[in-house]
Amino acid sequence: MKDKWKKLQNGSDVRGVALEGIEGQSVNLTAEAAGMIAAAFVLWLRKKSGKEQLTIAVGRDSRISGPALAESVVKAMKARGVNVVNCGLASTPAMFMTTVTDGYRYDGSVMLTASHLPFNRNGLKFFTPEGGLEKADITAVLELADEIEDGLHPATPGAEGSEIKIDFITIYAAGLVSKIRKATGTLKPLEGTRIIVDAGNGAGGFYAEKVLKPLGADTTGSQFLEPDGTFPNHIPNPEDKTAMDSIQKAVLDNHADFGIIFDTDVDRAGAVDRHGKEINRNRIIAMIAAIAIAEHPGATIVTESITSSGLKKFIEQDLGGVHHRFKRGYKNVINEAIRLNNEGIYTPVAIETSGHGALKENYFLDDGAYLIAKLLIQLALMRRDGRHIDELIDRLEEPAEAIEFRLNIADNDFKTYGQGVIDALGEYVKTQAGWAPEAVNYEGLRVRCENADERGWFLLRLSLHDPLLPLNIESDVAGGNLAIAGKLVPFFKQFEKLDSSSIAGFAG
Repeated sequence: MKDKWKKLQNGSDVRGVALEGIEGQSVNLTAEAAGMIAAAFVLWLRKKSGKEQLTIAVGRDSRISGPALAESVVKAMKARGVNVVNCGLASTPAMFMTTVTDGYRYDGSVMLTASHLPFNRNGLKFFTPEGGLEKADITAVLELADEIEDGLHPATPGAEGSEIKIDFITIYAAGLVSKIRKATGTLKPLEGTRIIVDAGNGAGGFYAEKVLKPLGADTTGSQFLEPDGTFPNHIPNPEDKTAMDSIQKAVLDNHADFGIIFDTDVDRAGAVDRHGKEINRNRIIAMIAAIAIAEHPGATIVTESITSSGLKKFIEQDLGGVHHRFKRGYKNVINEAIRLNNEGIYTPVAIETSGHGALKENYFLDDGAYLIAKLLIQLALMRRDGRHIDELIDRLEEPAEAIEFRLNIADNDFKTYGQGVIDALGEYVKTQAGWAPEAVNYEGLRVRCENADERGWFLLRLSLHDPLLPLNIESDVAGGNLAIAGKLVPFFKQFEKLDSSSIAGFAG
């Protein structure tokens, strides 16, 4: 496979530069390339499904490059005899739902999105009724695209497929409304509440008009609902500080009961409580864990590796559940939850601190809109008793300090070099009083730091895709991160191909 195709793979997604505009970033995801990838998906899906005649849905987020890429994708699939359902502006979770919703149940779907990445980027996500494609599947699709470019697998002359257009996001939203009404037993369970949505000009603006208003909520103060692929207000990303500051201010300024923020394609979400405090990262995991474990006592919650010690204590001691801390990457977390269920360990939630939350009851689909729907159900039920949803996580202990460093590796074989650093750190830890590796750990090296001036932990791991070692440090005491970092600096300095200047600067 040519490098041009290899460079478009980002794990289980296709991502590339679709527009000029940022210096040093040349376009590699052209309309022509997107069309060849779509044609390759058709070939792949025919082989996988055993069906010659396919119906495939296509949707896109608000990116500027979306319409042109979508047009090329539709054209390429029609040329292969596919019946295309053009959903226009949509969310990534909605596009999966086109494959499993009664009355639709298409053979596959394609979503054009690059999540929270800058305006010049775009990409393709693929779904079948079994879920999103895995990393190996994307590799196979790109290998087929490479062959198509070389003239193999030509389209059959005269085998033109059809195209229809539907507003599937409205159908998807109606499903969320129905679920919330059923769970609360009333048509307007949010009547008397003010709930603000910040869509960041991505694809999530539908939530205010099509979900919240039918449930009786006052959405006055909602912002950036109109799709605009230049993202003029802030990056649509619940993890972005500017974005979170914006929704927090909107909640406080409008005296709202709740705030909701989505990423560009709505597979991730964050929230804000009535006090303007963010429900994000460990807090949103704690909240959905509290709901899930109340529904399924003793349940296991899967998270990625960087979650806090306080969250583990909350899930296991306060809620009576089990916290299974696994590898980073939303597909890793989801697949681990599926594995546990298959082994008879009831696991209703797989979720990352990024806001990627997937529930067993919802196909283990990472769906920000559905995650928020679960929170809204709880908000409505608690209001009846004169309580507030933020009370669910009152007992969550949060670190006094948290920081992340990203240590770049200047070696072509960065994975081998990085693993060597991690292995050496394991030996170094043995020489440090009060430090001990976590007994159960699935990624990198996580170490408990139990000295009085530290009282925290750190995790060093390899990045999933990039030549760097992320280092997370958390402490329950002021100055604890500095104390831990100070002991790590001399260790990192011995590695010439590792840029540890960021932690050295922090430690002074």
